[in-house]
Amino acid sequence: MREEVKDLALAQLAEGGPQALSINAVAKSLGVSGPALYRYFSSRDALLTELIIDAYRDLTKAIQPGDLPDVIRKYRRWALAQPHRYRLLFSAPLPGYDAHDERLVAAAQLAMDVLLGLVPAGPAPDPELADQLTTWAKSRGAGAVDPAVSLRAITLWSRLHGLVSLEIEGNFASMGLTADGLYEQLLRDEP
Repeated sequence: MREEVKDLALAQLAEGGPQALSINAVAKSLGVSGPALYRYFSSRDALLTELIIDAYRDLTKAIQPGDLPDVIRKYRRWALAQPHRYRLLFSAPLPGYDAHDERLVAAAQLAMDVLLGLVPAGPAPDPELADQLTTWAKSRGAGAVDPAVSLRAITLWSRLHGLVSLEIEGNFASMGLTADGLYEQLLRDEP
C-alpha cells in the first residue's frame, strides 16, 4: 500500500507540483478514506519526505558507477527524465516544510559522496572556507576530506545543478542556446 500511495503521489507531483499533493486525492484514487492513509503516512509532509528520500536514492543509484563525465551525463539524464522529482529535491516544496530534516540531509549526502569520490583537488580554499568545508564533511559522515576536494565537488555540483535547473525550466531555449554545448563545456572544464 505504501508504494501505491507513493506512486499516486508522484503522479500528482508530475501533474501539478508539490502543492498539488493531496492525501485525500490519493486515498480517493485508491478507493479508501483519507484517514485510512494516515496509518502509512502521518501527514502530507511525511509522505513528501519519503518521496524526497526515494528520489535522492534513485538519483544516487542512477549516477554510479562511472567516471566524472559519465556521472555528469547521468545526472542530467535523470533530471530531464524526471523533472518533477528533480525539482522536489532542489527547491522548497511547500511553505513551512522542513527541507533540512536530518533524514533528507543524509539522503542528499549519498549523491554528494559520489562526487567527493571522483573529483580531484582544486586550488586550496582560504583558511576560513577550509574550516567550514572540513566541518561540513565531518558532520555529514564524509570523514577527513581534503577541503580542496570538497570545494571542487560543491562547485561542480553548483554548476551542474544550475545548468540542469535552467534546462528543465526552458531558459536556454529563450536565450537561443542548446544545452548540449554548455554541458560539453562543463566537461572540458573539469579534469
